[in-house]
Amino acid sequence: MKKKSGIHWQRPLIVTAALILLVAAASFLITGSINQMEEERSFERLYEETTALVQDIETHMKNDREQLELIAALVEEYEDPSDPKLWEILDRYITVGMMSRLEMLLPDNTVLLSGQERIDASGLLSFEEAAAQGAHVTGKEADIISRDTEILRHYVPVLRDGRTIAMLYGVIELGSLPDEAVTRPYGGQAAIYLIDGSTGDFFVDTWHSGELGNIWDLGERPMAEGYNHEQLKQGLIDGDTGYVVFVSRTIGRYLYFYYEPVQINEWRLALSVPEDVVFANANLIRRILNAFLGFEAVCFLAYFFWMFLYVRQETSRKQRQLDTINYVYDIENLLFNAHEKQENIVAALEKIANITSAEKTGFWLPDIQGGLCFVWEPGTASGMLPIHGAHLENAQWVTSYFRKGNIQLEAGDPEAVRNLLPAPDPTLKNLIAVPVRDVDGSICGVLSVFNLRDKQVDPTLLKSVSFSFSMFFHNMRTYNAIKTLGERDLLTGLYNRNRYERDLPDYQNVFQKSLACIYMDANGLHELNNSQGHEAGDRMLQAVARQIRNTFGTQHSYRIGGDEFLVFAVDLDRETVYRLGQEAEEALSRKGIHVSIGIRWATEVPSVNDLIKEAEEAMYAAKRAYYEKTENDRRIRL
Repeated sequence: MKKKSGIHWQRPLIVTAALILLVAAASFLITGSINQMEEERSFERLYEETTALVQDIETHMKNDREQLELIAALVEEYEDPSDPKLWEILDRYITVGMMSRLEMLLPDNTVLLSGQERIDASGLLSFEEAAAQGAHVTGKEADIISRDTEILRHYVPVLRDGRTIAMLYGVIELGSLPDEAVTRPYGGQAAIYLIDGSTGDFFVDTWHSGELGNIWDLGERPMAEGYNHEQLKQGLIDGDTGYVVFVSRTIGRYLYFYYEPVQINEWRLALSVPEDVVFANANLIRRILNAFLGFEAVCFLAYFFWMFLYVRQETSRKQRQLDTINYVYDIENLLFNAHEKQENIVAALEKIANITSAEKTGFWLPDIQGGLCFVWEPGTASGMLPIHGAHLENAQWVTSYFRKGNIQLEAGDPEAVRNLLPAPDPTLKNLIAVPVRDVDGSICGVLSVFNLRDKQVDPTLLKSVSFSFSMFFHNMRTYNAIKTLGERDLLTGLYNRNRYERDLPDYQNVFQKSLACIYMDANGLHELNNSQGHEAGDRMLQAVARQIRNTFGTQHSYRIGGDEFLVFAVDLDRETVYRLGQEAEEALSRKGIHVSIGIRWATEVPSVNDLIKEAEEAMYAAKRAYYEKTENDRRIRL
């Protein structure tokens, strides 16, 4: 009997069908597992997002407190908190944190607003109660401008001689958190709630539209299995962290809800995410798996071959993207506080050199001190350097090139560099430069790399970090402006009492041969203010300050009180110090300004405070002698 011939397809078909069924069964199991994993991951992500948001809020509240304290120190310098010069400065203040504007509560329960407007807050605010609490954040209160609007107030005291003379506060508007102050959880798909745990009042509720209410007034909601309303309520009251899942009355679907305490009063922060957002990845994966089953039956082997090539290509591309992302992230972290730690900007330039294979990198600021550059170059002094000569000419040309609207500058070989720059540098083999723009769009700097080993570097690598350098420039400018306001006396331009107190401990070690203290007091300031007005008194103080600058310079000169000035003379001989003091007194006397000067000079200074005290006593002796000579006529004229 002949054997039957033909293709034996049964077994491959059965194996193929079994494989398809196995893959289908595995897909269902995987989908179920993914749902479970995504739910667990949703809680984890809710925790991460909430914690990050809590940290953002706490950080910005801390930064707001520090800014308010700096401004309070500035206010302290003014005799009258409503001084127009002071409010001309405060009106230029731009809030960037939780606060929307600045106001000041005075002892008579009036409030000073922007533009020197004054409003009586009696019955709404109490200076006595606010001052008793010191620096603090209030609960819900009525806005002084719109009494129907509820706000929070962030208070700090303004102190003078240990006494609270005003309460400076920033207004925190309720309803939503400022975009520039906090992150956007889940890409803006999560609802944010900021709750007063002691009352249940909402400070922020992005889920419910309309006026802010109270979480307990919303009533109980149907909870998922394993959760209950009392668990949520008690957790918010006690300041615990926890999760609940309940049905939203707004959308009729489950909301995944996480809450956490904020280290501000009894605040609680909560996030909620709809179920479809939580399982968005799982649903997408389920659809992909179903499509994959059909594709599997048609071209199983072809798919794996294509996948092999695709994975290899994508892995290489993703790695390049990851390297770029890490590079940008590292530079952002370094530049975040580079305005305080300038060594960080050199480290950032070094990272740029590493990622671009450059031998030298630079960041030039054309409008700072006539041209200033941060440079990194191995084997040389790196850091902040002035630009001059041919380098300055080239830098100015490049800045002008970008200010004409060009977005990048490239020269791939030495000849191209020579043809491009007005003052060619023979050490340059190639270069790439991109502009760095300020927040107003103007060119504030130029970021450059030189002598790249890999000439195929994409300028996008530099452009991707140009914003971070822009923010560094902005932060540096703001930081220096605030620092100057905190250290300089606005009337005379000399260092103020704050800078004096900070510098004082250093004078114990600042001299090598000798140290002298010149204590100077302007005679008759009070009488001049009373007879001719404060402007005359200000002119007299400015004249004294000019003479101090002309005689002793500004490095060690301070205005430490209303009519009191103090100067340290470092490593000057005794005769020179006393001669300069006499010359300053005589020069002022010729202008009709009389000062009392006390000088103490020493080669060994066990205590700087004792040296200052002796100079002060000598000044008072000179002052007494002056008034004895002029008898009772204490008037003085400019």
